[in-house]
Formats: sequence, structure tokens, C-alpha cells
Amino acid sequence: MDERGNALHQDGRMELPEGLDWVGATPAGRAWLATLPTRLAECAERWSLRLGPPFRQAHASLALPADLPDGTATVLKLQYPDDSRHEADALAHWDGDGAIRLLAHDPERRALLVERCRPGSPLHELPMDRALDVVTGLLPRLWRPAGTPFTPLAEEAAGWIDRMPRAWERAGRPYERRLLDAALALLTALVSSQGEQVLVNQDLHAGNVLAADREPWLAIDPKPLTGEREFSVVSMVRGPELGHSPAAVRHRLRRLSADLGLDRDRVWGWTIGHTLAWSVADDGVFPHQIEVARWLLDGQ
Repeated sequence: MDERGNALHQDGRMELPEGLDWVGATPAGRAWLATLPTRLAECAERWSLRLGPPFRQAHASLALPADLPDGTATVLKLQYPDDSRHEADALAHWDGDGAIRLLAHDPERRALLVERCRPGSPLHELPMDRALDVVTGLLPRLWRPAGTPFTPLAEEAAGWIDRMPRAWERAGRPYERRLLDAALALLTALVSSQGEQVLVNQDLHAGNVLAADREPWLAIDPKPLTGEREFSVVSMVRGPELGHSPAAVRHRLRRLSADLGLDRDRVWGWTIGHTLAWSVADDGVFPHQIEVARWLLDGQ
């Protein structure tokens, strides 16, 4: 911290969360890291921010607590180039109703200034069924009609269908072919038979809903798409935050489908397809995702 309370050291260096260590493994990531001190300083000057050290939970973007001159508690988020397209648009669309407020946005620097949740404890600190009660109260408020500039779920899913077989081969076939074939078939059928299109968040897990003072709970860090409501609970069903076991995953599927009036079979299919699509990435394979898909496919 320098004399202004900034997160930069006097020599311009900054300490990054361990969750961002993976970024330095690629040329694009190293280029992004090299720009961070300059962009951080520019944002601090533009919005007259007093910055604290980065949040340790970061895995894709850099987020820091920031105080405005009047003492308002905010968060400054500097996004990785491939992370969260249209996050700012989604937050503006919700306008603080069930989600954190967007206070300012600098598209050129991929910087967002957003409301800070206090106390900020994550939803997964609650027992599972109490957490699901929160989700069933929150989600209908986020299901708003939306169009441009958000990517349609159908377009996003077409990309998963195209990439999944190649990713599976490159990763050394990390799961059985029957899972891949089932996921591709489910996604193909679901894409063409969707219901009403609303704004959905493909990363609404129990670590991305935080306790706040303005409302009891607020959603953060959206990865928005436009698609049918059934897709919006996928991350909550599969996420390990509320318990990683066949019984826990199937319970969340049943409860969220029933309490929100969703088609259980479509939630089941979207969860298998999306979970497998996110189970292999450039930096590795995620076995817990594969387990969820297998549990659901074998337990239907």
C-alpha cells in the first residue's frame, strides 16, 4: 500500500491473488498482467478511489475494495479479456434489483466500479435448504426480458457443441464417450425447443450470491446470456459450494425445479450439457464437473 492507500507498491508492483496464478502461463495472460498497474492507477485517478489490497477469492479478474471520496464502499473490478462479456450491461439491466449496482463502467480499460456487499459472506455459509430458499426468492427478479447486446443461449450452446469433441480428444478423453454423446444430444434438442427468453446468468453459484446491507442477498459477477429460465439454475445445481455428492446434486435439481415451476427434465439436460462443456479448459480437466454429469445421467 502506498501513502494514498493504493494497492500498488511504490515501485509500481502489485500483489495478486493466488487464484490468478494461471494467468501468467500464456502470452495473452502475461500481457494482461503487465497492463494492470497502469490501468489500476488510471482508474483510481479517474474515480478518485482509495484502494485496498485485492480480494483473495479472485480467479478470473482482479477485484479490489475501493472507497469513494464521500466514503461510499465500492469494488473496482478489472476484467480479464475473455471474462464476463456484458457483465456491466447485465448489472445495468437489473439496476440493483436482486444484484449489485453498477456505479461506473470504463469499457476501454474493462473496468467496473460496483456496489460493495457488506458483510459480504457467501450464500454457501447457510445450510443447503436455507440457501435454496434464498435462490428461489432471488431468481424470478433476475428473469427480465432482454435482447441486444446479450448473447443468446442458443448461440453459446452451438459453440459448446462444436468445441466439446475436440476438447475431449485434446484432453486425452478424460471421461467416457457415452457422457459426451449424451451431452451433445441433449444440448442439440434443448437449443431448438426453448421457452420464453429472459436474461439468465450461467455462473450463479452459491459463491456468487453475497450477504449485503441494502438487501439481505445480492447476486454478483454475472456471466449473462438470453435463454429460457430452466438454464438459469444450472450452476446452482452442479456447484460444489452447497455439497458435492449425488444426493446433494439431485436434491438441488428437484427443489429448484419444483419451487421455481421449472421443467425438471430440461433443467437436468441443461445441467449435464453445460457442466460437461465447462469440464475441460485450456489449463486442465475438472473432475468434479465430470462427476456431476455422470451422477445426473446415471440417476435420471
